[in-house]
Amino acid sequence: MTERSRLDRQIDFLVEADKLKNTIRATELCDASRYENSAEHSWHLTLYALVLADQAGPGVEIDRVIRMLILHDLVEIDAGDNPIFGALDHAAIETAERAAADRIFGLLPDDQRDALRAIWEEFEAAETPSAQFAKSLDRFQPPMQNLASGGGSWTDFDVTEQQIHDRVGSRIAIGAPALWDYARRRISAFFEARRAS
Repeated sequence: MTERSRLDRQIDFLVEADKLKNTIRATELCDASRYENSAEHSWHLTLYALVLADQAGPGVEIDRVIRMLILHDLVEIDAGDNPIFGALDHAAIETAERAAADRIFGLLPDDQRDALRAIWEEFEAAETPSAQFAKSLDRFQPPMQNLASGGGSWTDFDVTEQQIHDRVGSRIAIGAPALWDYARRRISAFFEARRAS
């Protein structure tokens, strides 16, 4: 068997990445017409980064944030989506996602494998300003869609306002405190209206 060329390996990776379109998430589209897939989520997050770049703190490199967001969910091809309000085994998820990263990034030529894997690892660690902002956007987008769709996954998982604060709010606030202030006000209004009805 002949060795695969650099271009062969790049195309193999791109064809594999197309499978992310088949990973269905727990979040509905804004119009509540269907659930989004992970590829759509990743694309939408890159748009969030472009549009909301003025919300980023010091040291955030938006081009790096965009790279993280387009790559961050590729592991869901193998590991699946894990809704934040579902019952989760975090250790098992991390193991599955690392194995998926090994396999999927491993399709690339070595230099690209290492470079893109490093960006994914940076996002996962959430220690740099860019990664913290990227993580904040990743947590901010689903509530915006749930608000637009009339409750979405909050209704599906019978989520309370306090659960949103505990599981999502602190993560948004780390990298984008003004976005959490904005979301918190809208989330509170949503739950208040729901209690009143």
